[in-house]
Amino acid sequence: MNILDFAQRKRAQEKISMVTCYDYSSARVLEKTDVDTLLVGDSLAMVMHGYDSTVHATIEMMAMHTQAVRRGAPSKFIVGDIPFLSARRGTQAAMDDVASLMRAGANAVKIEGEAGQLDLMSHIVESGVPVMGHLGLTPQSVEAFGGHKVQGKSEGQAAAIIESARRLEQAGCFALVLECIPQVLATSITEQLSIPTIGIGAGPHTDGQVLVFQDMLGMNPDFKPKFLRHYANANEMITSAINHFHDDVQTGAFPSREESYA
Repeated sequence: MNILDFAQRKRAQEKISMVTCYDYSSARVLEKTDVDTLLVGDSLAMVMHGYDSTVHATIEMMAMHTQAVRRGAPSKFIVGDIPFLSARRGTQAAMDDVASLMRAGANAVKIEGEAGQLDLMSHIVESGVPVMGHLGLTPQSVEAFGGHKVQGKSEGQAAAIIESARRLEQAGCFALVLECIPQVLATSITEQLSIPTIGIGAGPHTDGQVLVFQDMLGMNPDFKPKFLRHYANANEMITSAINHFHDDVQTGAFPSREESYA
């Protein structure tokens, strides 16, 4: 997968799969799968570091995790998130953060929102760095939204998101994430844009879908938003394996003679 394949996939009506990945071990697994692209999302602040929102992600954290994912998945197309307020601290500061992610191994960067950032996004694209947009529920703005809520439900909100999507395409974005919006709105945007849309909680008619690696594997069984499908029950499997190890240690069944050095 390379940057040119995204537009080609949309023209061919071939869906794009994207999985959010944060670490070397997970990346090694994903490297051997058919998934198209990996996203080093700022949700790592929550999933990997235990914070309550993505605003705690820093560029240092993003670069470190991007490096780890690149080492584990050398052949995958990797998108790195520009963290909270990085796109609002002026062009030079933003470009420094873009450079950090690209040097860490990203093939492209993702920036949330549109208002007040179009010139910067155009500048990044003109500088030779592919940019993925992100509209709808943009987690970095969760405080302004009053929580994790579906966006674009009213006619006015839907129209505003459509206009933002058009402007992001004009600014040079190569793809657009649509998060937690009504499927009819996501379908309309997908039909109007020449760039592919990748949905999460946006219905089945976007050009692709993205889920978090740990979420789709059921690592946190208590986290089950409407849009999430568990493809495995890794939490139960891992818990069982660890308890089995504990029992073997307690009973002396591990290690065996074959697992010991003479």
